[in-house]
Parts: sequence; C-alpha cells; structure tokens
Amino acid sequence: MQPVIKLRNIELGTGRPKIAVPITGKTVADILSAVDPIKAAKPDLVEWRIDFFDGVTDAAKLQDAGQQLRNALGDIALLTTFRTKGEGGELALADADYFKVCQAVIAGKFTDALDVERYHEEKDVKQLVAQAQAANVVVIMSNHDFDKTPSAAEIVKRLTSMVDYGADVAKMAVMPQSAEDVLTLLSATNIAHQSLSRPVITMSMGDLGKVTRIAGEAFGSCLSFATVGAASAPGQIALAHLRPELEDLKLN
Repeated sequence: MQPVIKLRNIELGTGRPKIAVPITGKTVADILSAVDPIKAAKPDLVEWRIDFFDGVTDAAKLQDAGQQLRNALGDIALLTTFRTKGEGGELALADADYFKVCQAVIAGKFTDALDVERYHEEKDVKQLVAQAQAANVVVIMSNHDFDKTPSAAEIVKRLTSMVDYGADVAKMAVMPQSAEDVLTLLSATNIAHQSLSRPVITMSMGDLGKVTRIAGEAFGSCLSFATVGAASAPGQIALAHLRPELEDLKLN
C-alpha cells in the first residue's frame, strides 16, 4: 500500500490525479503577474520553474522571489523545480551549481516540495534528499527523456531507483515516437504503481502522449501538469480542459 504524500491542502496518491500549473517568469514581476490568473483557475499545485528566473543563481534574489511567490499563492501548494538543460530546462549549470541552487531553495523555507533530478552523483542526490526532508520539504525525484521512450522495464527500473534514493514521489517523463511508445509508458506506470512503495508521476509528452495526461487515475499517475498561460513542456493541456477530462475518467 502506497503512503499518501501530503502537500499543504492536497494529497498525492489518493483520489483524482492532482493538477499542477507551471510559472515560468524571468523576473519577479513576471512571476507575480502570473499568480492571479492561476489562482482564479484553482490548480492543486503550482510548479515554479526557477531555471527560467533571471536571478536563480543568486541565493538572496532566489529566496526573496520565493517568499514573495509563497505569500502571493496563499494556500496553494508550491513545487520548486530547476530543470537542467540536459533534461529540457532553460539553463546549463555545472552539477555543483545545480546543488547549490537546490540547497538555497531549501534554506529559503518557501517551498512545499522540491524537484530533484535523479541522474546526478548518487551521494549528492541522497544528501540533497536528506536535507530537504529534514526541512519538511517533499522530494519529487525526476528523470526526463526528450528523445525517446525507454522500455517499460527500464522506466520501472528508473522509478524504482528514485524510491531507493529516498524520494517521496518518483516522476518520469518520456517522448513517444509511436502509439506503441505511449502504451509502453502506460504499462510501466501501472507496474510501478502496483509495485513501488511511493506514489508515481508519469507522462508521455507531445501531442501523441496527451492521453497519458488524462489517464492517470486508471494507470496510477498521481499528478498531471496543465497550463494557465505558458506551457513548460510539450503536450500540456489547458487546465480548464484537463479538469473535466480527469473527472470524466474517474474510477467509481
């Protein structure tokens, strides 16, 4: 039985898949201007993509912006993510600098959850996980393949390794080249959901993979990413469309 992971007022791993919306502003003004339209749409979670933020490598600027965003969001849960260039992000950083940014996020005490990319040095990843959890920050560990869809066995292996590294939630996003690739992702999701001791988040990206963004409850993915304004990954669906689609596919 998978534990339910609580993030502020939501629970990952039970009921409908929750809906996250990205904020990708480059400046504090851009970031804060995105808040009111997002709050009006009532997502479950906001993902702040700090790799878009101009001040991301300045800890003081990052923490100040994070506190302003936290205050503006009210009770909406916040996931903070630095997506590296190699996994589809906006900014190339050396590994040491990536970990410094993540540590600054934890020290800033503004986020409810932190995205930690799986494929860095093992000891550094595990140390970051421990630091986050000691600060009561939920760790969503991730891996993104923007070129292809690995085999189902490989997807399950990667998700399993995230749980082994201490992740609270394991996340995998892949790029399909065919309908068969989409089925591979869904099959792997079902296997991981049934076999792992933590909730999982999965998606097949692009237009071909959109079905995976609405089928999470049936196959075991606990969170889907939608848009209010700018998208942060290919294939994201507008929140106003995604919410009723998730409701239509609910399991009784």
